[in-house]
Amino acid sequence: MIAAPDRTPLTRDFFDRPVLEVAPDLLGCLLVRDTPEGPIELRLTEVEAYDGPDDPGSHAYRGRTARNGVMFGPPGHVYVYFTYGMWFCMNLVCGPEGRPSGVLLRAGEVTVGAERARKRRLSARNDRELAKGPARLATALDVDRSLDGTDACGPQGSPLTMLTGTPVGSDQVSSGPRTGVSGDGGVHPWRFWIANDPTVSPYRAHVPRRRST
Repeated sequence: MIAAPDRTPLTRDFFDRPVLEVAPDLLGCLLVRDTPEGPIELRLTEVEAYDGPDDPGSHAYRGRTARNGVMFGPPGHVYVYFTYGMWFCMNLVCGPEGRPSGVLLRAGEVTVGAERARKRRLSARNDRELAKGPARLATALDVDRSLDGTDACGPQGSPLTMLTGTPVGSDQVSSGPRTGVSGDGGVHPWRFWIANDPTVSPYRAHVPRRRST
């Protein structure tokens, strides 16, 4: 018999650690999205770590801006950004306040509320694809910039909450280069995923965008 996941909320202290410790520990945790239609719950299966001022791949590498300000705030808060003029992506802020690091939530398995996620992910061919990739994950959970700064360790009733879930053993965790990161930041093996999980997104190396002529 499979044990039920632990529904204890993650504490601020969980996130107030080096990002390379937090990222693999998030695998198997539950992300709960409270929507007007009802909850959607996601078991995290793939994440990527971004280490702020020491990481050329991080949005915070060159300092604080209006876009990335949440990354400099308290750990355990949600950083949402808009990319390619089309999609939102969701991160969880880590480390001490003032040091901007975070974990990009890349993929997961929808365990509760799949019928609600399907309405937002009409192109998904099956439930394994509902949150298979960071933009798909945010779309399935109805996450946009209005949730930037949300406290995922906040009081009951928060629109986004992190729960302990079912921890994953180190022997089940794989790591490798981050998807689509170029230059010096592209060499870091800071993508972590549950080995052989069908909801994990495929790896894609960075491809430079061609300028139109």
